[in-house]
Amino acid sequence: MPNWGGGAKCGACEKTVYHAEEIQCNGRSFHKTCFHCMACRKALDSTTVAAHESEIYCKVCYGRRYGPKGIGYGQGAGCLSTDTGEHLGLQFQQSPKPARSATTSNPSKFAAKFGESEKCPRCGKSVYAAEKVMGGGKPWHKTCFRCAICGKSLESTNVTDKDGELYCKVCYAKNFGPTGIGFGGLTQQVEKKE
Repeated sequence: MPNWGGGAKCGACEKTVYHAEEIQCNGRSFHKTCFHCMACRKALDSTTVAAHESEIYCKVCYGRRYGPKGIGYGQGAGCLSTDTGEHLGLQFQQSPKPARSATTSNPSKFAAKFGESEKCPRCGKSVYAAEKVMGGGKPWHKTCFRCAICGKSLESTNVTDKDGELYCKVCYAKNFGPTGIGFGGLTQQVEKKE
């Protein structure tokens, strides 16, 4: 039957959609008020819509219905929900949880979860993630990450460590490097022949 002057038909309610109230998605027209997720009825826009054939969904419901299944798959906070997806016709299979040991195997992970942080070897104060620099296998404050001898600020390209202390390459070479003739300084006395 010919379309006599009206607009396209809405993909949800099948009524005429006029240009002023039209939203197009996947080659179909919708009223602004009919542009909802077919599963949860959440209002959609161009950034939250996901289309599958003739159906429209929000990204969360689309992922639950058509996305990958199994442990480790999810989208952001949507995967942390306790929603089983029953309203989408999905069957939820709960896997048995492994028993947890009474003691923690890694005390640093335990400490990080409960507010205790690692200590800076130079000042002894707590080192938090925003100010943490690793050097010599230990966490340091950015302000404490300096040469122990000259106080020069260090970077990953010029840092060396010895006995838990940090040094710039120049100070390390002067104090702990090879000595003798040909190594930057005359430290051995040369005997004179008479």
